Amino acid sequence: MSVRSALEISTITDTGVVRSFNEDTIATEPDLGLALVADGMGGYKAGDVASGMAASIMMMELKRQLRETSPTASRIAEMLEFSVGRANRAIHQAAQASPQHHGMGTTLVAVVFHDNRLHFAHIGDSRLYRLRQGKLQVLTQDHSILHEQVALGLISNDDAKISHNRNLVTRALGVEAQSECEVQALAVEVGDIYLLCSDGLNDMVDDVNIELALNSLQANLPLTVKQLVMMANDNGGHDNVSAILIKVHESFPAIEQSPGLFGRLFGWLK
Repeated sequence: MSVRSALEISTITDTGVVRSFNEDTIATEPDLGLALVADGMGGYKAGDVASGMAASIMMMELKRQLRETSPTASRIAEMLEFSVGRANRAIHQAAQASPQHHGMGTTLVAVVFHDNRLHFAHIGDSRLYRLRQGKLQVLTQDHSILHEQVALGLISNDDAKISHNRNLVTRALGVEAQSECEVQALAVEVGDIYLLCSDGLNDMVDDVNIELALNSLQANLPLTVKQLVMMANDNGGHDNVSAILIKVHESFPAIEQSPGLFGRLFGWLK
């Protein structure tokens, strides 16, 4: 069983109702169990540049390393951290070099499915959810002022839902010369559904209704992602909305490695 055949992936990105330009970027590589959502910020087109750079650099680097090395759990964590660091430096340097891009940055949530485990990197307020046995759980914690206020007891969860500080992040790629992301790994079970999304979804649709939509429509993932965007837009669509749904249908092995140069020269191919 390959990673591609074990996972069903459906994606969507939408400008929303209020914004005139989409600064989100999504990317997937089913053969390697890769997916990411980046939500850019920094004004017209600058956010698009930042999220696009993050997605391009991270996907290129992760695909190269996963195909050329024999990844263990600790090695995949290093790959994610290295890729995030490389993307951060590139975005930061581009922002410093161009006045129109100064201050641009992007949030990010990226996942790697490997050997029946989910590895993910996260920075900012884009989220990763898991639906398991009908129950929805947020696997990431927002790097935001609002989350810190709730954690410190300065504001209640109910007040947080209507706070004007919802979109003030405390971490993002490219804003500083050094980035600080969180990297974790979790066991995967057959039947799990994972949702990667920009805050344009969870700001407009509460977790209870996201859970209801996933439970009701999970037999049709393309319809489910469309429904999530529709719900966000029906509730105001104040931001761009991006979502990736990944359903685990079967157990999956470690990623099969490409033969190295030495092996190719001597014809050690299966």
